[in-house]
Amino acid sequence: MLEFNDGSHPHCKLCKESDFEELRLGITSCNNSILQPLIFVLAGIPGLESSHGWFSVPFFLVFVITIIGNATILCIIRMEKSLHEPMFLVLAMLSVVDLSLVSATVPRMLGIFWMNAKEISFNACLTQMFFIPSFYVMESGILLAMAFDRFVAFLFPLRYTTILANNILVKMALAVLARAAAVLTPAPILAKRLESFQTHIIAYSYCAYMAVVQIACGDVSKHIVYGLMVIVATVGFDLFFIILSYGLILCAVFQIPSWEARGKALSTCGSHLCVIALFYSPVVFSVLAQILGYHMAPHLQIILDNLYFLVPPMVNPLIYGAQIKQMRERVLQILHCHRN
Repeated sequence: MLEFNDGSHPHCKLCKESDFEELRLGITSCNNSILQPLIFVLAGIPGLESSHGWFSVPFFLVFVITIIGNATILCIIRMEKSLHEPMFLVLAMLSVVDLSLVSATVPRMLGIFWMNAKEISFNACLTQMFFIPSFYVMESGILLAMAFDRFVAFLFPLRYTTILANNILVKMALAVLARAAAVLTPAPILAKRLESFQTHIIAYSYCAYMAVVQIACGDVSKHIVYGLMVIVATVGFDLFFIILSYGLILCAVFQIPSWEARGKALSTCGSHLCVIALFYSPVVFSVLAQILGYHMAPHLQIILDNLYFLVPPMVNPLIYGAQIKQMRERVLQILHCHRN
């Protein structure tokens, strides 16, 4: 996402805590500025450089589990014709975005941790700046689509397949893609216009838009406004309608007279609610911390921000594989065949 971190770096005298306060006011001061560099240096996790090797282990394991889990979900949905339903097709879209997200972030981080490959060209930085948050915004949009799927399934069960026909699913997917492109295309364009910087060191593990803006010189108020607009127009919008959808679903569920039927209905929504809580909790916590003026240590902020992109893609297939009956049975069937 477009993180507002306080990313100071031990090798940069200008990156102090006061810089973050200046950034919030929209102006950064530079005594010894440099022109737009051809190469940036990604710091990884500032202050914990000596522990990069240890950090690489969980990052690598998360990457492997994510690839295997989401690839398995896609294969099962493709092979099992009974799973060619709206809910599972939306789940397949989620797995595709999860695979794209970790593929765009983790290999670069592992390069920093294992080979000290910290240099990144300015154009490559702009590319990361667009694609990484785009995949995050797409995932948020898909979670909203899944909430809408459950809303239709509970409140209009007889019209479920009619409302969520294949052509509607295609339009939803295109809308998610178009929104991400429209909202995040300005990020590299605005960053390209930044002419001078305090340093060429980005106190981050990838090229986050606000991390680059934070080391820029001059008036960056329009960049901050843009960053806030992106958060509101994507995460804020999606989270509002997800909460609204599940609020209406819960109202409908608690009107069911049978306790057994209520329990079955709530268990159906359980996996979706777990994924939603896991996905939005870090960003909500981070934004609230910024609003309340609580400044975490830079390395803790960066680790938390990395959780946006690492944990949900890994956990999503595990949750759905365990909670959804058809998915669980198919996985157990595959494992049983391999044993035999």
